[in-house]
Amino acid sequence: MATMKSLIGLINKIQRACTVLGDHGGEGMSLWEALPTVAVVGGQSSGKSSVLESVVGRDFLPRGSGIVTRRPLVLQLHKTEDGTTEYAEFLHAPRKKFTDFAAVRKEIEDETDRMTGKTKAISNIPIQLSIYSPNVVNLTLIDLPGLTKVAVEGQPESIVADIENMVRSYVEKPNCIILAISPANQDIATSDAIKLAKEVDPTGERTFGVATKLDIMDKGTDCLDVLEGRAYRLQHPWVGIVNRSQADINKRVDMIAARRKEREYFETSPEYGHLASRMGSEYLAKLLSQHLETVIRQKIPSIVALINKSIDEINAELDRIGRPIAVDSGAQLYTILELCRAFDRVFKEHLDGGRPGGDRIYGVFDHQLPAALKKLPFDRHLSTKNVQKVVSEADGYQPHLIAPEQGYRRLIDGSISYFKGPAEATVDAVHFVLKELVRKSISETEELKRFPTLASDIAAAANEALERFRDESRKTVLRLVDMESSYLTVEFFRKLHLEPEKEKPNPRNAPQPNADIYSDSHFRKIGSNVSAYINMVCDTLRISLPKAVVYCQVREAKRSLLNFFYAQVGRKEKEKLGAMLDEDPQLMERRGTLAKRLELYKQARDDIDAVAWK
Repeated sequence: MATMKSLIGLINKIQRACTVLGDHGGEGMSLWEALPTVAVVGGQSSGKSSVLESVVGRDFLPRGSGIVTRRPLVLQLHKTEDGTTEYAEFLHAPRKKFTDFAAVRKEIEDETDRMTGKTKAISNIPIQLSIYSPNVVNLTLIDLPGLTKVAVEGQPESIVADIENMVRSYVEKPNCIILAISPANQDIATSDAIKLAKEVDPTGERTFGVATKLDIMDKGTDCLDVLEGRAYRLQHPWVGIVNRSQADINKRVDMIAARRKEREYFETSPEYGHLASRMGSEYLAKLLSQHLETVIRQKIPSIVALINKSIDEINAELDRIGRPIAVDSGAQLYTILELCRAFDRVFKEHLDGGRPGGDRIYGVFDHQLPAALKKLPFDRHLSTKNVQKVVSEADGYQPHLIAPEQGYRRLIDGSISYFKGPAEATVDAVHFVLKELVRKSISETEELKRFPTLASDIAAAANEALERFRDESRKTVLRLVDMESSYLTVEFFRKLHLEPEKEKPNPRNAPQPNADIYSDSHFRKIGSNVSAYINMVCDTLRISLPKAVVYCQVREAKRSLLNFFYAQVGRKEKEKLGAMLDEDPQLMERRGTLAKRLELYKQARDDIDAVAWK
């Protein structure tokens, strides 16, 4: 079985790593919360700081009136070999060793002020301090702000509740061992620490009671009812502590001498002599260390289960946001091409119906194009008045002899030219839909979300390609319209009876102007014939224009949307490839945090496996 030193030292190591990574809160139970700890709870002036200093054997905590401890202090004690130098390290200053414990006190005060300012406010962000000494046992203690009943000047009115809520957030954890500090010269029933411990640990399984200030009780009184468990019974024995007097503190009596004086007090005390072997700060430290080791051993299976669960969750999230990219150019190029293909798959799914959006292109052909064709001003262009005007202008000084062929051609050309507007509008409408699908596909490609620069480059390249496809499509549809003008369907006109019905001449046989030789019915007939031909052309274009647009734009978008981009990327240098794979800084930070946490959990699991079952 693992030794006490190795087990507690391992937990200390994991706790430090959790603090570095901020893994001590959030939804569910974090690894920090799963690790057994000892929280030191007491009211102001209960002697809490003196107990901690006695356990450590060093004078290192800030002192003063009012709230002195304004941030949780996670105190990790590491026993070293006899004769080694004592020193302390703060987690926020990991490369600095403190051998002067007065400097440790100053650093605690300064670090508290850095977070809370030089006010009397409190903060729940812990300070983590490790002390390495041959005079300590392996133990982790959390010193919490002293419970208070009233706010003093300079403190917010909520300070009483704020402190209690902070302390409660620690001691409510099922893996927290409560060290309840109560002054012996006060009624135990009024002890803030015992009251809170009773609320969160009604069975007393997690609570150790400590009675301080035994040496300054009123003459003729003692604390035996408490220490022997008659006044308030806990499942663990009460421990009595004799703190240094204020005179000793002023004289700077060192803690080792104070420990010796404490032992002498209990050994020579007529009231507590029979309990001397179970009293004092040295016994308290050993008791807590032994109990902490027992609890750790009991909790190992649940800790390992939580670690395994956390590893699975982190791996799943890393898979979701993407693993780190290799730094060599070949791997970077491969990654870029894979991301492009992922985007291309989503884009094609939109076009082919796997995702919404492609149906809007059919809507252009089935609704927008027919509606635009219906709105063309053929009625005005082929009105009797305009037909007469066009035919007359086409005839010039020589009226047509049989049929006004030039007039027909001008009327047909003028009518067909109107189709250019709907043709170009169809090209632009499909172009707009394709651009929108590119935008949606970029946003829906999960793999691209971590690479905003590459996503922007792909979007720009895709839109440039769509512009080229649009230009080619516009040329093609305009050619289709021009084709209808360049060669007319002769068979259509051969079927028509174009002989006009002449009006009877007036009785005087007076000559008439050229345009008045024929009646209105003649020009209506011409307009009707042209209209029928234009309707035939309209039906043809209604079918051929969508085919041209799909061929030039949709088909090409599916086949070669990023072909030009692929060629450009293949010629880029390593630095430019790396720049394309720049990620969102927040996402990079998140991945880095997850990677460190994953490393922590894996290392913790390996360490526990290596130590726990020795």
